[in-house]
Amino acid sequence: MACALTIAGSDSGGGAGIQADLKTFAAHGVHGLCAIAALTAQHTRGVVAVHVPPVSFLRAQIDACFDDFRIGAVKLGMLATAEVINVVADALEARPGVDVVVDPVMVATSGAKLLADDALGAMRARLLPLATVLTPNIPEAELLLGEPIADAAAAERALERLCATGPASVLLKGGHLDEGSVVVDRYRGTGGEARFAHARVPIEGHGTGCTLASAIAANLCLGIAPREACAAAADYVAAALHHGYRPGRGEVMVLGHMDALASARRPTASRP
Repeated sequence: MACALTIAGSDSGGGAGIQADLKTFAAHGVHGLCAIAALTAQHTRGVVAVHVPPVSFLRAQIDACFDDFRIGAVKLGMLATAEVINVVADALEARPGVDVVVDPVMVATSGAKLLADDALGAMRARLLPLATVLTPNIPEAELLLGEPIADAAAAERALERLCATGPASVLLKGGHLDEGSVVVDRYRGTGGEARFAHARVPIEGHGTGCTLASAIAANLCLGIAPREACAAAADYVAAALHHGYRPGRGEVMVLGHMDALASARRPTASRP
């Protein structure tokens, strides 16, 4: 069975992070592995606390997974410090040839900051060049590029600039842009360019970015080319939002993973 590894933060509320990644892998029929880079105390109303385990233990988790499993893709999520980023980059550089999906997690849905000030430079220098697909949202892209992205035209320019930072492909998520009744995710890289549009849903989803990146990683594991992997992942997130539910007292919706894949498009393998 194809295996995907998520290196990310744990969400005690079960809606985002490692928990969302493993649900997404399972829904795609991919065996999920995890290396926990951060522990969060959070629920549907916000992040209460964050704990970063020793980086030596993080490296041990990563090495243990690679030593025993055939890993087809790695999804990177919340990596809170420059030290954590450097340890992850060292581990992945020692194992070339594995697809890497980088979700540059910086701020939680609640607004809580999840990235240390000194980590942004390490992310640019160490992680972006490793990325098969980079999946920033608009605020994350603004931080990576150091410039505002106010409209669709600015998003198109930002997509080109993000590609120049090193990743093989970029999927710039459009949920934070006002483009009317649709959300447009912009892809550029391996396989050319594409735009993926879905109807805007009037809810606040929790774990959408984690789910999108892990769905891309799962699709890459299954032999699907990056552009089609992104298209299918965007469909999956849209379907999971449609099947979302509210398990806590907060207003955010947790994605409905188990029902999503039945209504989302499933591409066939397009890579050897």
